[in-house]
Amino acid sequence: MPPTKSPTLTEAELRLMDVLWEKGASTVQQVLEALPQKPSLAYNSVLTTIRILEKKGYLKHVKDGRAHVYRPVVQKEEATRSEISHLAQRFFKNSHELLALNILQEEGIDEEELGRLRQLLAGHARRKP
Repeated sequence: MPPTKSPTLTEAELRLMDVLWEKGASTVQQVLEALPQKPSLAYNSVLTTIRILEKKGYLKHVKDGRAHVYRPVVQKEEATRSEISHLAQRFFKNSHELLALNILQEEGIDEEELGRLRQLLAGHARRKP
């Protein structure tokens, strides 16, 4: 039985999606050229990953002569929300509160970040009826 497809992005998929979100519609070669040189990837590796992203519904392509031009159909913000939701579901029993508390318990959060979080929470509280 083949493994089930993951709705989340692997690290390799995210690298390519970051390029496509930044550049917009691109060929495989254009994506390859926009990637950092290290670690370098082969054209076929990029093509395979792009095809997986298309099967997952993150990309669509149109033919331009002999080339396929791929464009994102899932925006970065939507993918981010999906990943956070998946994380909350997997590790925090679908509780965004537990996720947020876990983040706040991290020792690496500085006063500036805490200040921004307080502002976001205050703004969110004002919007709730």
